[in-house]
Order: sequence, then C-alpha cells, then structure tokens
Amino acid sequence: MTIHQNLIAGEWVGADGVKNINPSNTNDVIGEYARASVEDTKAAIAAAKAAFPAWSRSGILERHAILRKTADEILARKDELGRLLSREEGKTLAEGIGETVRAGQIFDFFAGETLRLAGETLPSVRPNIGVEITREAVGVVGIITPWNFPIAIPAWKIAPALCYGNTVVFKPAELVPGCSWAIVDILHRAGLPKGVLNLVMGKGSVVGQTMLDSPDVNAITFTGSTGTGKRVAVASVEHNRKYQLEMGGKNPFVVLDDADLNVAVEAAVNSAFFSTGQRCTASSRVIVTEGIHDRFVAAVGERLKSIVVDDALKAGTHIGPVVDESQLKQDTDYIEIGQKEGAKLAFGGELLKCETPGFYLSPALFTEATNDMRISREEIFGPVAAVIRVKDYEEALAVANDTPFGLSSGIATTSLKHATHFKRNAEAGMVMVNLPTAGVDFHVPFGGRKGSSFGSREQGKYANEFYTTVKTAYTLA
Repeated sequence: MTIHQNLIAGEWVGADGVKNINPSNTNDVIGEYARASVEDTKAAIAAAKAAFPAWSRSGILERHAILRKTADEILARKDELGRLLSREEGKTLAEGIGETVRAGQIFDFFAGETLRLAGETLPSVRPNIGVEITREAVGVVGIITPWNFPIAIPAWKIAPALCYGNTVVFKPAELVPGCSWAIVDILHRAGLPKGVLNLVMGKGSVVGQTMLDSPDVNAITFTGSTGTGKRVAVASVEHNRKYQLEMGGKNPFVVLDDADLNVAVEAAVNSAFFSTGQRCTASSRVIVTEGIHDRFVAAVGERLKSIVVDDALKAGTHIGPVVDESQLKQDTDYIEIGQKEGAKLAFGGELLKCETPGFYLSPALFTEATNDMRISREEIFGPVAAVIRVKDYEEALAVANDTPFGLSSGIATTSLKHATHFKRNAEAGMVMVNLPTAGVDFHVPFGGRKGSSFGSREQGKYANEFYTTVKTAYTLA
C-alpha cells in the first residue's frame, strides 16, 4: 500500500506509515499515512519561515489564482472527497459531501478576499502628515485541527492563512489524515511556492509539541479539547505568540411551551444526534418547560425510533458510527454515569451490530436529568443527550447559561418576545432560533465565549483579525 507522505519545503517525505481505518467497517483500510518526527516538524517550520518573506509580499492575483483553483478542484471532486471523508470519520455520505462542498466554498470565499484587502487613510492631528493603516501577515502560522470535521476545519484555517500572506505548518488529527492530505495535495498542485504550506502528520505529543516549543511559529490556531487548548495557551504565552482556541461546548437547546412541537423535535434531534453527536456545536442539554415536557419527550422518542444507525456509506443511513473505539468507550461510560447519577435512560444507548464491523451506538436520550449532573456539565461528544425539566422561560435561560462553556445556544419558541430576549441574553457566541444548534454559514464569524473559545473569531472577513497584524504608517507631506 502506498504511503501518503508529509509535505515539507515542497517535497513529499516520510517512510513509516500508520493505517487509516474506516469506523463503519474496521476491515477497510483507507490508506497508510506517514508520521512526522520532531526533526521533520522542525524542518517544516524552517521551510515556512524561509518562504514567508516572498509569499507575504506576493501579488494578490497569484494568491487568488491558487485559492480559486483549489476551490474549483474540491468542488469538482466533491463526491470522491466526500466519500473519503465518510470512510475515515464516519459521517453519512450526504454529510461528507456537504462538508466537502463547504470546504470548497471557503476556499472560494478567501480567493475573493485576496482581492478585497483594504486599509485606511486618515488625516493626522498634526499638519502636513498623512496616516495609513494597513494589515500585514503575521508570519508562520501553526494549524492544529480535530478529527470531527476533517475537511471543513482545515479549510477554514488554511484558506485565510494563505489569503493574507502567511506561511503554514499544518498538523491534522492523527485519526483522520486522509482529507487533510488531499487538501494539501490540491494546494500543492495549484502552484503554491515551496515551503508556503507544510503538512506534518503524526502524534500531538511529537508534532504538536514541537510546534508549541518553537520560537519561529508566530501564531497558532487550534481546535480540539479544552485540556490541550490550555496547553497551547501556556506555551504561546511563553513565546509571546498569537493564539486562537476553539474548544469544548455543552450547548443548550431550550424548548418553550409555545413552541411548534414538530419544529422543536426536529431541531433538538438534529442538534443532539446527527453527525453522531460529534460536533462541538451539538446540543446535549435539552431544557424543556413543564407545559410541553411530556409531549416533547414522547415525540422525540417516536422520532428516534425512525433513526437508522448503520454504515455511513449505505443508502438510508441517518447516523453513522462513533469515530473509534476509545470515543465509543467514552460515550458508554457517560451513559453509565448518567444512570448512576439518577437520570432515566429513556431511549437507546445500546451497542449495535450491523452488517459491517464498526463502532455503532444507538442515540441515547436521558430524562429526569438535572443541570448539576456530570452528563449535563461535561462534554460527551457522542449521540447522548439529557432532557432537563424547568418551570418557565426565566428558569430555562438561567439553566442554559449555567455552564462553563458558551459556544452555541438554541431556542424553540413562537414568541417574538422570548426569541428576542434569548438572542440578547444567551451567553454564547452563536444563537439559533427554531434551528439546530449545529449548522453555520461559511461567510460569517464562528466562535464562542467562556471556556469554549479564546481569541478572535474564525471564518468570514473576521478571520483577518487573527491572521493579520495592524501597521500604522505616518508620512510627512
């Protein structure tokens, strides 16, 4: 089997490979992908540093052409790449193709942004002096991405980094290297100069730590666990570098008595269980007022009976497998914890056997949960949700905000008054009204508050806040 190599200074390098396994069918080996060493990572950082002066001053049409060509190829190959994504991560094929399209749209958006780079010209408070305010590239950007969105998250970090003239050292999640390798291969063939984009696959303890330890990495953007995010922050402060963190979530979805029941059920089920619940924006706390509680729970139970859990590539599958065995154990451990804490497992939570061997789990719905239980406080990152009964809107809002996280928050209501108040008072970076808490557009800012995020927002034009630095220049007329 051909080993997919790392890209360092424009050359494909690496000999030892690790197998990439399909969680829907553990007999299916997708490919072998090289592991970078400390020395490889240092070489990638050095290559990015050497390439930065020329790339940061390159013409905007050159950057535009490369990003646009990348977008076009991703979109042209959406079925192929979407299938690869579903094989290695376990999303359904429809979700895999949808995420791939989103990645193409992100590259297309930032191709356009290269032509919209702007600054300001202002008069000085002193006579005969002009002031120019411009944005310039930060330098070498370290990019560390998670396994749950293996093509979209790399796209929304790599595209703006290159758009604004930075060079990149990219470490994807070891569990899902296939989509990342494909993106880097496309960008490499699109004409990126040597050293501008470097791919170093491998262990976080080796590759990631080497990036954190290097004084030549000027900025790091990280999406992953809260614990690792804190280590990124500490190491970045040591080197006085910019850092951007997207971490955990324990997102609430509020259902009020006046909600349209069908809308509430569909939004809640999508929020909690689709993509196997493996989204940082997933809602694993469903906060329901008592007037609609029993009808809502019964309707969700009926809806879950129609959910098909199976091979991600099979037609008719609604939810694929959990990503790997360790994540499956984490999910089942939390199901056991919830029962021991006194919550009622009202539906699912069972290991399933399908035609192909994989990590299959039926969606688990808890009722009679309280907001102080571990299943209501800690991120599970699987198809597990807990329903919390509350008295009224005021209590629902208080419970929704009673969390150390603040990424996404949702509400189902037909009341304009409550919807408006919730949008203003929900302590989250993103608020959804009568929509799932997961599902965001590519051209608008993404990010949270409290323990979910640190630093400037990702995506859209707001990305320039992280990937550029501001320069103010004065000229005597």
